[in-house]
Amino acid sequence: LGLTWYYRKFVKNYEKIVAPLTTLLKKNSFTWTPATAQAFQTLKTTMCTTPVLALPDFTKTFVLECDALGKGIGVVLMQEGRPLAFTSKQLSEKNLGKPIYEKEMLAILHAVELWRPYLLGQRFQIKTDHQSLKYFLEQRISSQEQQKWVTKLFGYDYEIIYKKGKDNVVADALSRKYEDEGSLFSLSFIVPDWLQAVHQEWLQDPKSLHLIQQLQNKA
Repeated sequence: LGLTWYYRKFVKNYEKIVAPLTTLLKKNSFTWTPATAQAFQTLKTTMCTTPVLALPDFTKTFVLECDALGKGIGVVLMQEGRPLAFTSKQLSEKNLGKPIYEKEMLAILHAVELWRPYLLGQRFQIKTDHQSLKYFLEQRISSQEQQKWVTKLFGYDYEIIYKKGKDNVVADALSRKYEDEGSLFSLSFIVPDWLQAVHQEWLQDPKSLHLIQQLQNKA
């Protein structure tokens, strides 16, 4: 519902369609019925057709909004706030233990490969909720694997833009597709604003970021 709500202004009679689903959010009222099943299928179809999905316009800037979680990555291709396509992918076993900024790099590489016909030869934006990803692309490459990742972006004209996690709704929803039930329960956990601010300050400081990466490599 969070993902579809983000695009509700493009969906005719959105409130009427989701009404059977919103009742499931009430305490002790989760009962799956033919009405809720129909509403769910209607929403899925709506999200994958016009007017929600727009057609690409090569005179406008393409935007990749990326996110990564423990087990999955998600990306949406957009123009002027309208989605053109969605993609999500489960991470392989060898990538599950990587730092989150490296997982987001994998999300970018997956999207660039998938949507190469749209992005190659175009100036596009990459929006991520991890400042560290920008520094990763600017720092000295420390491994052959990282070098391989960066070379895959050669020839592309892009700009990385930070987007607050709370605003990165769509990509976040896509990446959560592969989380287990216990991880999804943690969505209700409240993180104080001051703690998030401290965390972001650490990620924006090159020295602190270097220290974090060293600790992650030793873990």
